Amino acid sequence: MTPDQYCQQRASGSGSSFYYSFLFLPPLRRRAITALYAFCREVDDVVDECREPAIAASKLAWWRDEVTRLYHGTPQHPVTRALKPLLADFSLPQEQLEEIIDGMAMDLTNTRYADFSALSLYCYRVASVVGLLSAEIFGYRDRQTQKYAHDLGMAFQLTNIIRDVGEDARRGRIYLPGDELARFGVAESDLAAGRYSDAFTRLMSFQIERAEHYYAQALAALPAIDRKAQRPGLLMAAIYRTVLDEIRSDGIRTLTQRISLPPLRKLWIAARTWVTA
Repeated sequence: MTPDQYCQQRASGSGSSFYYSFLFLPPLRRRAITALYAFCREVDDVVDECREPAIAASKLAWWRDEVTRLYHGTPQHPVTRALKPLLADFSLPQEQLEEIIDGMAMDLTNTRYADFSALSLYCYRVASVVGLLSAEIFGYRDRQTQKYAHDLGMAFQLTNIIRDVGEDARRGRIYLPGDELARFGVAESDLAAGRYSDAFTRLMSFQIERAEHYYAQALAALPAIDRKAQRPGLLMAAIYRTVLDEIRSDGIRTLTQRISLPPLRKLWIAARTWVTA
C-alpha cells in the first residue's frame, strides 16, 4: 500500500463528513487534503484510543518528532510520507501541524473548560488551524479568506461539541463552558446521566445559536473572489448545518442520541452545494 493509498483508506473509512467535500477537488488538491485529514485522524486517535494518558502523551511526542522529520525530509509514517512531496506545492507551516498536536494533547489534561475563552483555545488548535491549512490547500487570493477559515473551523468544532455532548460526558469530558452550565442551571451529573430538562434545552439552544453565529460570520467573511476555490468548506458547512437542523428538530436529544446523516444524504448535499456555491 502506498502512502497515498493509506491516507485514502483512512479518509474513506472514517465515515466523516469531511470525506464528501474532497470528492470534487482536482487530483493534487484532493491528495493534499486527504493527507492532512489522515494526519488529523492519526493524532486524534492517539487520544481517543489510548486509555493510559502517559502512553498517549508519549505517542503524541513521537508525532511531534515525526513532524520535525517531515520538514527535514525524513518522515517515517505513511501519512507524513504522503505529505512530504506536497510541501513544495502548498504552504503548510510546521508550526500549524504542531499546534494540532498541542490541541489533541489538551484532551489528556483538560476535561473541563471554565469559560468560552478557555474553550476557544482548544477549538482553535483542533479545528481552526485545520481550517487555515485547508484554505491553503484549496487556494485563495484574498487574505480575508483566512478569517473565513478560522471561523468556519470554530463552527465545525462547536457543532461537534453539541452533537457529542452526552457521549463526551460519559467519557469524562465536558466541553460546555462551566460558567454557562452554572448560568443555565445544568449540573455536570445531568449530562453523564442523560437527564433532560428545560434548563438543558435552553443551554443547548444557546450553544446552537453560538455555532450558527460562527457559520454566519465565516460565510460573511469569505471574499467573492475566493468562493469557488473554497467550495469544499462550503460543502462541509452545508452538511454540518444540516446536522444542527436535525438536532434542533429532534428536540436536542444529544445526551442519549448522536445525530448523523446517512452517506447518500451527505453526498446529495455536497453535490447540490458544489453546483450552487
